[in-house]
Amino acid sequence: MNTVERALMHGLFVHLHHNIDQAIDFGMFQQLNEMVEKVSPGTLLIGPEANDDAAVFSMSGDEGLFVAKMESHCSPCVPRPYASAATGAGGAMRDVVAMGARPLFLLDFIGTRSLEEEVIVGPCGFQGKCTCGSCETMTSGDRINLMVKGIRDMCESMGVFVVGGGLSTSFSDIVPAVVVAVIGRMVIEKPLTKPAKKAGDRLIILGETSNDGNDTLYRAGLVETMRPAEALFSEEKSTMEAALAAIQTGKINACSDLGAAGIGAAVSESVRFGGLGAQVDLSLAPVKVEGLNPEEILICETQARMLFQVAQQDVSEVMDVARSKGVAAADIGEITDGNEAVFVYEGNQVACIPHEPPAGLTE
Repeated sequence: MNTVERALMHGLFVHLHHNIDQAIDFGMFQQLNEMVEKVSPGTLLIGPEANDDAAVFSMSGDEGLFVAKMESHCSPCVPRPYASAATGAGGAMRDVVAMGARPLFLLDFIGTRSLEEEVIVGPCGFQGKCTCGSCETMTSGDRINLMVKGIRDMCESMGVFVVGGGLSTSFSDIVPAVVVAVIGRMVIEKPLTKPAKKAGDRLIILGETSNDGNDTLYRAGLVETMRPAEALFSEEKSTMEAALAAIQTGKINACSDLGAAGIGAAVSESVRFGGLGAQVDLSLAPVKVEGLNPEEILICETQARMLFQVAQQDVSEVMDVARSKGVAAADIGEITDGNEAVFVYEGNQVACIPHEPPAGLTE
């Protein structure tokens, strides 16, 4: 198992970001939702037990469907509070888009230390003392203002209302709580879902990849400094419009946004939940900067990207629609009838991710 495989498999099989069901009994919520459905005017179509990008529900008397997603972006707000709060909001919006919906409303919650208490913002923030010379000391209140502005600016870029939220200054941990919930409305009749559907479908990526966002490597203990993804405001808007236009062609069979662990997680989770495999050529992914190594292309968490699965005969149409919105699009691989996701670069294998965790993979 090489380094990038270890990091990706740690994220997919161990870290709770991708394995919430290891800490929370989704069956309890499923039973509750089944009881509520008997008296509710609405119907829950996709709930938390589905392991999909967002929930989908309908309301009696309304022909459309609604999508809801809650996302946290806490740890990255220690070194970069403004950009990380913005990318947390943008990531939740992309999850809504991935189901086939336009995000409309956002609520946020921030929990942090008392307003007057000093915090370290920068690479040494987790240690509580700067040794690099590039960190900034500010009050918790000043940091809150940065996080709120990041959320606000992303909502402005995406055309999303902020309709409410909450604040607590009773937290004592170095890491603040930064949580957003986004609600959107479907632009198609039936929701898209993450699991791969059919061997032979092509994998189409929207957006360009860079080397920002090493959170997965950091959480696996493989790098010493967290370097969160950069906030890409105008690019998020363009990618959303391109994705929604492509989705409205009716030619998308499965969809996922590229968030935590980037291309690696989006592909691996899709084929794992769909019981299929994938072969991906990382050298075909559009990049923002030259000189990226294959591991960076595989696992970095650059924002404003989406992943579609499309039948071979529909690839050109879908990519033409995306490109008409000014967004890069490329065919980077194929769904296979295997049981693992294989990632190559110029003919050399970079990583092979199985559907089940290998023996000895621990926290």
